[in-house]
Amino acid sequence: MRAWLRRLRRLRLRDTYRRVRLGTRLALGLGVLSLAVFAVVGTALTTYMHDYLERQLGDQLKLIQAVQAKDAAAHGTVRRKPYYGWYTAVYDVSGDAVSLRRPSDVPEDTRALADLARAMARSDTDLTRTARIRGEGTYRLRGCEVEPGVVLVSAAPVEDIEKTVGQLVTVQVVVFALALLALVVLGRRMLRRGLQPLSDMARTAHGIASHDLTESAARLPLRADGRDGGREVTELRTAFNTMLEHIDDSLAVRAEAELRLRRFVADASHELRTPLMSVRGYADLFQYAAANEPAERDRHLARLRAEAARMGVLLDDLLLLARLDAAEVETPLRTADTDLAELVQQAADAFRASHPDHPLAVTAGAGPLVLRLDPQRVRQVLDNLLTNAAVHTPAGTRVSVAVSTGGGSALVRVADTGPGVPAEDRERVFDRFYRVDKARSRDRGGSGLGLAVARSLVRAHGGDVELSGEPGVTVFTVRLPLGGADGAHREAP
Repeated sequence: MRAWLRRLRRLRLRDTYRRVRLGTRLALGLGVLSLAVFAVVGTALTTYMHDYLERQLGDQLKLIQAVQAKDAAAHGTVRRKPYYGWYTAVYDVSGDAVSLRRPSDVPEDTRALADLARAMARSDTDLTRTARIRGEGTYRLRGCEVEPGVVLVSAAPVEDIEKTVGQLVTVQVVVFALALLALVVLGRRMLRRGLQPLSDMARTAHGIASHDLTESAARLPLRADGRDGGREVTELRTAFNTMLEHIDDSLAVRAEAELRLRRFVADASHELRTPLMSVRGYADLFQYAAANEPAERDRHLARLRAEAARMGVLLDDLLLLARLDAAEVETPLRTADTDLAELVQQAADAFRASHPDHPLAVTAGAGPLVLRLDPQRVRQVLDNLLTNAAVHTPAGTRVSVAVSTGGGSALVRVADTGPGVPAEDRERVFDRFYRVDKARSRDRGGSGLGLAVARSLVRAHGGDVELSGEPGVTVFTVRLPLGGADGAHREAP
């Protein structure tokens, strides 16, 4: 039961200590450390002072005995009186028998002096010991041989040493206690002031915790400011503010992603709704026409197939973009060693056949440019860029394709001399479902996924697509690494 109570008491003390603020903990820790330092310093100082005073007393005894030994040798006893409270005795020692010569200045209890005289008769050197004399206290005894069989014993009280050491201990305790109290109080104030920036950051964190982060455009207006606290606190404050900036950026990215997702869903719904409505309408017409002329029925059936094919292309593009976004899970690339120049020539031939009203010029190197890539997907990129040039420019506009290398990359530039892309639209032309022509007329482009698919496919190969130019000139530059796509993507089975 007692052990359980002690354990419970320790747990309560531990919980109480954990609830104490950091400044108070540091102040208490500083006090405990200072107390240990004071104890070590006080003990060392007291020990040194005690030993020093004892050595001084021993030197005094030795000096006085040198004079008293001459006096005893000349007169048989010591006639010169020692210091007040000191004792001097001359003993005749024969074997174990000792006899005190008179007159002598000795206490009533002389056993300690006689024992030292007896031991001195059997020693070749002077002896010194500390003994307690009954009724007098503790004395420092020293014996020396005056002549064979005659021993001089002097006794000096050590009470003065004990009083001095006691006073020193008292002074140390008082001074150290006052110093410890001042150190804890002032140290706690200094620590609270030094830790104030941490408290400010804690309040800032509480303010952030109460901030509503569920809104799409949520921002964190709070920041930890101040200049106090030293270098460490400054580094912590900087890291804290950097973290807030990162959270702000993440929130902004999330808000932008949510906005793009909503726009994507709205655009996808619009693009899918149009062919679905067409399919539904033509299906109704087909049902009506099925009972009438066969020619009318075949015409509606062809329209149904065309709208279904258009919707299938749109869904294929969306599926391809989804697979490219999840490239770390499944990569829709089947790479092989392919001559990029030949691939460009094939795309150019197909473009000339499908768009004879747009003259096309191809510039390629003298030899083949073999890269590790997916020929089908890169051909899709080239077809998209060339078709984009034909769709958004009037008939007769010149289109050019150039193949080159530079900076460790293979470059394919698709340029046209059409009206160009407005500056305000250049940053968004690669967005999904975005079209420069705000009117959603299908004769001025498809679903708005062509450039998005092209950029995603090129990036899946480890490259990128850039738009440049000026009014009257539009240039799309495809960069493919000469090392191919194997370094960044897995080859699909």
